Amino acid sequence: MSGRPLPDIAVPRLVLWRHGRTAWNAAGRFQGQLDPPLDATGHQQARETAPLLAAAGVGAADSVLVSSDLVRAVQTATALGDLLGLPLRCDERLRENGLGSWEGLTRDEVAERFPDQFADWMAGRPVPGRGGEQPPEVAARALAALADLPPAPVAVVVTHGGTSLRMIEALLELGSQQRRVLGPLGNCRWSELRSRDGRWRLTQHNTGLPPGTATGSVLPDRRSGGDVGVDVGGAPATVDDGTAPAQDADASS
Repeated sequence: MSGRPLPDIAVPRLVLWRHGRTAWNAAGRFQGQLDPPLDATGHQQARETAPLLAAAGVGAADSVLVSSDLVRAVQTATALGDLLGLPLRCDERLRENGLGSWEGLTRDEVAERFPDQFADWMAGRPVPGRGGEQPPEVAARALAALADLPPAPVAVVVTHGGTSLRMIEALLELGSQQRRVLGPLGNCRWSELRSRDGRWRLTQHNTGLPPGTATGSVLPDRRSGGDVGVDVGGAPATVDDGTAPAQDADASS
């Protein structure tokens, strides 16, 4: 956020939930702000993860459910809204990082067509000439969406891999050199932040249902009020926002 003060957010508990899998995720294709829907696996992930979120205490009548307006996020959010009877708000400011000329391409296609850009990306440098958005722009618009949420005890924010990380980094006031501290979210996994004494704390990261696990068998450990260890495993190799270099892709992006 380049030293900008954080906006006031009227919700002290934020659950950032990444959408389920799409066919483009499975193929390793950069999505950005293009709009492919969930595939059959993604729909199943959303149906199986919604009860876990409900069990984690996000289903009070005054909870807020807000989603990116891209269809893969809306379809994911609808699984939770239908389960809990929560109305769904959509906000285009929660969309994925815009990727300009990379959107719709696989890693191999990007490497072939834009070798200099691909080399910058692999090295973790900014990618000039690609178009789209820079991380501070994504963080600013997403935090503005959070600042417009009505007062509530908890908000489930259904968004994307890159956008979720930009929000987390901004709320934790991490600098640009710390962007790789956190691994990316896997499809249909979530992170949780809580506000305490004027500061945001990351209390869960990359939490969810591992592939092949029966619904309800993995739940957040709430013995310490939600302050749990960080789980960084179980994420499939997927592509969404194009900000994590290929060597990190086994943790998803």
